[in-house]
Amino acid sequence: MALFGVPFAPVPFIVGLFDTYPIGATLAVGEDSGFWVGSFGGIQDGVALLTNAQLRSNIGTPIDGIRPVVRIPLRAITFVSQ
Repeated sequence: MALFGVPFAPVPFIVGLFDTYPIGATLAVGEDSGFWVGSFGGIQDGVALLTNAQLRSNIGTPIDGIRPVVRIPLRAITFVSQ
């Protein structure tokens, strides 16, 4: 059932982890297989955006080179830190 013609779309809990970080803040965003380190670009369409980001292993060693933009699905995020 929709209220006032707008369907109910719950906001994932993980979105709250990004509330205190300004655009451009350097963040580490974790996934099961490692974590991305880059500049926070915002939340859009169910993904967190990082710019100039590099994927690192769980022990911190670089896995790949720097990518201009990375889209990380919110459902895949395990942690966010600055």
